[in-house]
Amino acid sequence: MAKTTGFFDKALTSSSTERFRLGICLLFLLGVWLYVGQISAGTPGSLLLMAAAVIGGYMAINIGANDVANNVGPAVGSGALSLGAAVLLAAVFEAGGAIIAGGDVVSTIKGGIIAADRVPDTASFVWLMTAALLAGALWLNLATWMGAPVSTTHSIVGGVLGAGIAAGGWGIADWGVMTAIVASWVISPVLGGVFAALFLFIIKKTVLYRQDLIASARTFVPWLVSIMAWAFGTYLMIKGVKKLVKVDFLGASLVGLAVAAVVFLLMRTLVGRKAATMENNPDGVNSLFTWPLIFAAALLSFAHGANDVANAIGPLAAINDALSAGAVVTSASIPFWVMMVGALGLGVGLMLFGPRLIKTVGSEITELDKTRAFCIALSAALTVIIASQLGLPVSSTHIAIGGVFGVGFLREYLKSNYATQIHSIIEKHDEADLQRLQPFLDDFRNASVEEMEALLKKARKNKGELPLSKSERKRLKKIYREELVKRSHLIRIIAAWVITVPASASMAALLFFTLRGLLL
Repeated sequence: MAKTTGFFDKALTSSSTERFRLGICLLFLLGVWLYVGQISAGTPGSLLLMAAAVIGGYMAINIGANDVANNVGPAVGSGALSLGAAVLLAAVFEAGGAIIAGGDVVSTIKGGIIAADRVPDTASFVWLMTAALLAGALWLNLATWMGAPVSTTHSIVGGVLGAGIAAGGWGIADWGVMTAIVASWVISPVLGGVFAALFLFIIKKTVLYRQDLIASARTFVPWLVSIMAWAFGTYLMIKGVKKLVKVDFLGASLVGLAVAAVVFLLMRTLVGRKAATMENNPDGVNSLFTWPLIFAAALLSFAHGANDVANAIGPLAAINDALSAGAVVTSASIPFWVMMVGALGLGVGLMLFGPRLIKTVGSEITELDKTRAFCIALSAALTVIIASQLGLPVSSTHIAIGGVFGVGFLREYLKSNYATQIHSIIEKHDEADLQRLQPFLDDFRNASVEEMEALLKKARKNKGELPLSKSERKRLKKIYREELVKRSHLIRIIAAWVITVPASASMAALLFFTLRGLLL
């Protein structure tokens, strides 16, 4: 991971700036309160709209703090971007996606999980949306504090579900939709992990495990990056700009294909030029993925801003329409000020509190280099495309984190596999001449996954020089059982995913009853 040595990087992560960052957050929310108070002065429910706007801004801050890490975390962890550069890039593209492609109309009942006609009255609908928004924001805030990246969509879905049940009873919920959402807890990370591991394995077999890495890179890297270009071109047409330009899957694929063709020609030229000075090792290959990773982080952030800003502004737009129209609405127009609250909140939350989750995703779960990060980014785009065409419910957060775990577990498998082969070869030798074995064991202990194949070849060629004692065999077993994926992070993140909907639903129900009691 790129070291955070710059002034901006230190300001983003230092505990001494915590109060300063909290102060900026409060100033932003105060500005939202005052601005909405000015534009809504004299209208019915002005005070409630001001409070809802502040809560919407708070929700947007928490989305920026938690969810955006999935888009830029791998690029930071691999060293393609510094933490400060990643935060600035994501903030610009998240806000740009929200403002440019966030849409003019948003569904107020996220995912159709409750029946709007079962809400008793307009006042109950406003309290329902307010409670859902606040509950989703509070849960995201808690998850960010715990260092657990969770789905913001699931957070607001849980909020709407819990407040909806509190307002209209158990029959208000569409349990078929909720079953699909529960299924996404498994589908999303599994698909993300499988695709990321598959692409990493392909890169290893076609490039990293070849004797002449440079020649292999010249042949295969342009194709790999052009596949990513197709995936992102198609992804952006389907998800990123769908509210600006509506195209079917075939049209989106053709746009992606055109982008891929251009990128293929550019990458073939670039790799050809770098081949003359590139080192014939994995670091040299890694350097080829720097710019693709930067573009991937930007495009993922843009698409995320365009899609997930609705989690913050959807309920706020619904409250605004309900107060002005005096009726329950199933779709709401988005005033520009509502869109700006969401867009600016995303950027503020990312810059103030996002680095914690960026570090978790980028470097604390498993060690990432540019090749692994490339596979995670490619997996995220492809999984969304395939799932959307198959009608499978997926979470972009779960896909990205699944991809991180996927490449980590593949590394564990490969390391264990190589080590087992070495062990099976060298344990046949007697215990003589242990001094000649020690350099090999030292090299093995410090080897990366990629370097272990070279050690395997050395063991096969020099069997007579590698005697091994029983105690050394036990030490070797401990080395190749090393965990390359931190199980504590795995358990904490899965637990947070499982309880996201129930936790936000419970909080939303409690908040609904509290608001109704206070405002009746």
